[in-house]
Amino acid sequence: MIICNHYHQFNMSIKGQALHLEDSKAEIAYIESSKAEEAFSRKAETNGVESDFEIRPEYFDLPESLQHLTQEELKALDKKTSRKIDLRLMPMLIYIYILNYLDRNNIALARLGGLEKDLGLVGNQYQTCISVLFVGYILFQIPSNMLLNKLGRPSLYISMLMTVWGIVSLCTGFVQSYHGLLAVRIILGVVESGFFSAALATLSCWYDKKSLSFRNSILYSGSLMSSAWSGLIAAGILDNMDGKGGYRSWRYLFIIEGAITVVSVPLAYFILPDNPSNTKFLNQQEKDIMQWKMKQDVGTDDSDKVAKESTMTGLWLAVSDIKVWLVTLTLTFLVAAAGVTNFFPSVVQTLNFNRTTTLCLTAPPYCIAVVATFLWARHADKTGERFLHVTVPLVFALISFIISCATLNVGARYFAMCVMIPSIYCSFTTILSWMSNCCPRPPAKRVVAIALMNCISNSTSIWNSYLYPSSSAPRYLTAFVCNCAFILIAIVFACILRVRLMVLNKRIENGTINWQKELGQGNDGSNISPDFRFLV
Repeated sequence: MIICNHYHQFNMSIKGQALHLEDSKAEIAYIESSKAEEAFSRKAETNGVESDFEIRPEYFDLPESLQHLTQEELKALDKKTSRKIDLRLMPMLIYIYILNYLDRNNIALARLGGLEKDLGLVGNQYQTCISVLFVGYILFQIPSNMLLNKLGRPSLYISMLMTVWGIVSLCTGFVQSYHGLLAVRIILGVVESGFFSAALATLSCWYDKKSLSFRNSILYSGSLMSSAWSGLIAAGILDNMDGKGGYRSWRYLFIIEGAITVVSVPLAYFILPDNPSNTKFLNQQEKDIMQWKMKQDVGTDDSDKVAKESTMTGLWLAVSDIKVWLVTLTLTFLVAAAGVTNFFPSVVQTLNFNRTTTLCLTAPPYCIAVVATFLWARHADKTGERFLHVTVPLVFALISFIISCATLNVGARYFAMCVMIPSIYCSFTTILSWMSNCCPRPPAKRVVAIALMNCISNSTSIWNSYLYPSSSAPRYLTAFVCNCAFILIAIVFACILRVRLMVLNKRIENGTINWQKELGQGNDGSNISPDFRFLV
C-alpha cells in the first residue's frame, strides 16, 4: 500500500510538471507570437525597414499542401513555378501580339506599295479606312473582357479571336474598292478588339504588382518587334512579289500575314494556360503557391465569389472609381500623341530616301524601344514607383516632337524619331501596369477597368488619323503641335492621379478607407494586408 501511495504521488508530480511545462511553452509561444506581430507592425509603420528582432516569415498562412515545406523550399518552389509560367505564357502572348499588330497595321505599309492608287482612294478615304477600325475596336472591348471573365478560359477565347481576325486579314488582300476595304477594316476592328485587353487581364491573374509591369512590357514588346520587323518584311514582299500570280505586291502583305495567323491558332490553344485555379500544366502545389501570392498581393482572395461581385457590379465598381478614369485619361492623351506610330513609315519617308531605305529606317527606333521598355519596366518594378516612370519619358517625348516641328535637318529629325518611339512606349507600358495596381481586386472590376482604359484610349485613333494628311508633309506641323499638347495634358492627369493615390494611402494608414468601395462587397478591411499601399 505504501509503495502504491508513493507511486501515485510520484505520478501526480510528473503530470503536474508536464502541465506546468506545457503552460510555460504556451506562454513562451504567445510572447514570441506577440513579438512577431509587434515587429511586423513596426515594419509596416517604418515603410518596410526591418528592426533588430524577428519579423513574420516570408511565406505564412499557407494552404494545406504547402504547410510542410520549409521557407527555403517554398522560395525555390515559388521561383521554379514563376519560371515555368513565364516560359509557357510570355513567348506565346508575344508571338500572338506580333501577329495581331501586323494584321492590324500592315495597311500603313501597303500604302507605300500602291494601295491608294490601285483601289482609287481619293481625298481622306485612306484616313477613314485607318480610323474606322477603331470604332469596332472600342465598342467591343468591355463586352469582350466581361465575356472572358465569365468564360474563364483565355486559351479558348484568344484562339477563337485569332482564327477570325486571321481570316479577315487574309481577305483584305482581295478587296477591289474603297467600300470593300472599309468593310473588312470594320470587321477586323471588332474581332481584334478582344485580344490586347484579354492579354492584360490574363497577366494580371498570374503576376503580382511587384512583377506585373515588367511582364506587361514584355508583352508589349510584341507590338514593338512587329513594328520593327514589319518594315523589313514589307521591303522584301513589296520588292519581290509584285505581279506574281497576277497580284500587286501590297496584296501579298495581307494574304501572307493573315495565313500565318490562321495556321498559328492550334499552337495558341494548346500552349496558352488558363487561370491559376483551373490550369492543367501546374501541379497542386504550384497552383497553390501562385494563388497564395495573388492573395497576399492585397490580402484578400482573388475571386469574384469571395468578393461577392458579379460581372455587372464589377462594371459599376470600375466606372465609379475616380482612379480608373485618371489612369484612363492619362493613357488616352498619350495614345493620342502615339498616333504618329500609325503613320510612322510616312513620317520617315519625309527624310527623302528611296522606298526600301525608308522601310528599313523604320526598324531602329522600335528596336531601341524594345530594349528601353524592358529596362524601364524592370526598374519600375524594382523600385515600386510609378509616377516618375510615367512622366519622365513623356518629357523626352515632348522634346522629340518639338525637334520634329522646329527643323528639317535629316539627322536631327531622325534622332527625334529614335527618341520619340522609345519615350512613348516606356511611359505606355508603365501606365498599363498602373491600372492593375490601382484596381487589384476583384477580378470583375479589374477586367472591366483594363478594357475601359484600352477602349477609351484607342478612341483617339478614330480622329487622330486626320492629323496626318499627305499635304502636311514633311513637317506634319499640325499633328506634332497637337502631340505636344497631348503630352502636357497626360502629365497633368498623371499628377492628379498621384495626389489621389497619396490621399488613399494616407486613409489606409489611418484606417479610414472604405474597402468595400475599393474592393467590392465582402471586403471590410479585416483581411487586407497591413503593408498594402497603392503604388504611386
